[in-house]
Amino acid sequence: MKKIPDDIKRLEERINKIKQQEKEARKDKPESDFAYAAKTGFRVGTELVSGVVVGAAVGYVLDRIFDSRPLLLIIFLFFGGVAGFLNVYRFVKNEDDKKE
Repeated sequence: MKKIPDDIKRLEERINKIKQQEKEARKDKPESDFAYAAKTGFRVGTELVSGVVVGAAVGYVLDRIFDSRPLLLIIFLFFGGVAGFLNVYRFVKNEDDKKE
């Protein structure tokens, strides 16, 4: 069994101490309703846009490869939108479960 050097042990102890201090500092300041709403809205928007963008990019690349413009772009754009809505649904369901 390898022995952990003392300087790494001390560093790990310092990291754990700082993490504990940060956790205690955050406990005193609950998240405001505005901050929660802004965070949630940004997450939902990002999920929707990223799904559509990734789907469109995949469709565009496949269209260029198979020379089937714009069929695959439209199909994967639709799949990306569905994936974005599915991610938003999962996120909202998870947030509802946290509140209960």
